[in-house]
Amino acid sequence: MSDELNPLSPELRLLEAVIFASAEPVGTAMLAAQLGEGVDVAPLLQQLKDLYAPRGVNLVETAGVWSFRTAADIAPHMKIIREPRRKLPRAAAEVLAIIAYHQPVTRADIESIRGVDTGKGTLDILLELGWIRPGKRRDTPGRPLTWHTTTEFLGHFNIESLKDLPGLDDLKAAGLLDARPVLSNLPRENDDGADITDEDSEYETWVAEAIEPEAAAG
Repeated sequence: MSDELNPLSPELRLLEAVIFASAEPVGTAMLAAQLGEGVDVAPLLQQLKDLYAPRGVNLVETAGVWSFRTAADIAPHMKIIREPRRKLPRAAAEVLAIIAYHQPVTRADIESIRGVDTGKGTLDILLELGWIRPGKRRDTPGRPLTWHTTTEFLGHFNIESLKDLPGLDDLKAAGLLDARPVLSNLPRENDDGADITDEDSEYETWVAEAIEPEAAAG
């Protein structure tokens, strides 16, 4: 009889149940607390991960938290009907992209890259989504607050760490950036509601500098 068909240990079953029942990814420390003192959770998590590796649902670790996710090779074949969601406002998408690729950044840094003021409402949207968090204050005049992305941001976009941040095309496919080209002389609003005008080339240059600064420099 294969190991997979053998009864699971009580500890392994408890880990499976806790992760499955949780609405959010579960941290290793919390899982260890569930098992109690004297139980090494790391090899058990690896055993559970190996157990689910060939299945349609995999156990995935993202920045120290664990969750069950659809296997990568199965996901393209699934048809999921969802209620339509309101697209992330363009200003919020731009700010999020800048924070993700340039963190830690201050509000002034963000405004310098975008070329427009950043309204408080834009940061509020990202805070409510749980995708950004305030960091340490920079040791410069005024001691401005810095901003970072969160583990919720990584989890939402299925990224294990910041080293695995996708390129521009992947961000567009994920809906983080607007994949539609910006039409010539198409007015858009800054965060304060004032119209500004961008040419296609100008917007593409901004995206290259904000998302892929090395490519832009080349």
